[in-house]
Amino acid sequence: MMTSFKNLLEGRRVLVTGGARGLGYAFAQAIAQAGARVVIADILAGRVQQAACDLTAQGLDVSGVTLDLASPASIDACVERTVKRLGGLDGLVNNASITNSGGKSCEELDIETWDQVMQVNVRGTWLMTRACLPALRASGHGAVINLASDTPLWGAPNLLAYVASKGAVIAMTRSLARELGNDNITVNAIAPGLVLVEATAYVPEARHRLYTEQRAIQRPQLPDDVSGAVLFALSDLSRFITGQTLPVNGGFVMP
Repeated sequence: MMTSFKNLLEGRRVLVTGGARGLGYAFAQAIAQAGARVVIADILAGRVQQAACDLTAQGLDVSGVTLDLASPASIDACVERTVKRLGGLDGLVNNASITNSGGKSCEELDIETWDQVMQVNVRGTWLMTRACLPALRASGHGAVINLASDTPLWGAPNLLAYVASKGAVIAMTRSLARELGNDNITVNAIAPGLVLVEATAYVPEARHRLYTEQRAIQRPQLPDDVSGAVLFALSDLSRFITGQTLPVNGGFVMP
């Protein structure tokens, strides 16, 4: 159960990618409950509209748009629609990503899969951030939150493309933070552990057990466990924090 952060983000305008389900849905819900107006974007066109309807039915200001992070044109169209809908943009949560390589060794991984993962997780994050920059600059207190992962922090095996892509997101976060600091835009990364969501249903039980048993807080990780960090990174409470990666994994990794 999330602690109430009502009014923490009052009046803010936020775009959440990958918002049709899982972590993205939980983030959008928490951000809207904190007073922000939210657009959720996802490649799952039907589900993103249904998610927006469900959140609107809760009395929240949320709308949905379709987004394909592999398409620069789709990214630009998404941002244009978002800025028009919200009248500007104060925060971007780069949550959308793909895995595709789980359970395969580095020798079994094919080049096409590697390229797909990098195209969405790395290039897509860069292009989405770039497209949002004019609106974030105009905001005067822009915030970018990149969803990384704790997998590059401990070197998760048999997940190479995803792990490498999330390591790149962490590096990108630091570089962008230095580039955009004088525009009063903060850029931070959040690195969750293995969260119980639809997208992690494929993960073997042994890996779930490893995470639970090796955490300092030995229980399954839920989406709400990550939402508080996202709210903090979007809010004025973190205006002098940038370029950082915050592991949110119950103490599985302690860098």
